[in-house]
Amino acid sequence: MTWEEGVGGVLRLPSGRLVRGRGLRNPLPPGPEPRFGLYLRGSDPGTMPWDSRWIRWPDFWLPTDRSGFRQAAAEALERASRERVEIACGGGFGRTGTALACLAVLDGVPGDQAVSYVREGYHRRAVETPWQRRFVVRFAAST
Repeated sequence: MTWEEGVGGVLRLPSGRLVRGRGLRNPLPPGPEPRFGLYLRGSDPGTMPWDSRWIRWPDFWLPTDRSGFRQAAAEALERASRERVEIACGGGFGRTGTALACLAVLDGVPGDQAVSYVREGYHRRAVETPWQRRFVVRFAAST
């Protein structure tokens, strides 16, 4: 029911839950499909063949509905305890990395360490802008 660690941009959270990050501009990676996806785009990515949620989040910026994002992140974390979950944006680095850092916060990583945690465990380019880094710290402060 989980991803293979180290395959296709999979991040292991402190609880042991695995969440795949990816860029929607790239083909679907080989292996099992997700059971739930959280998609972070400026426009609706369309219907997926699995359960999914879309959060309006323009490229290089922040989610337009912060409360909706928090709820979706909590759902993704909870579902990752029992099924394959992926988080994706266009390129798979900025918005995806920011969301993965927020999941790490929800899973117990301190806010000031979450970006480093995701860069080490997912991709070195994760969380691209200063305001995305600040968003993670503020997300942690409001948790």
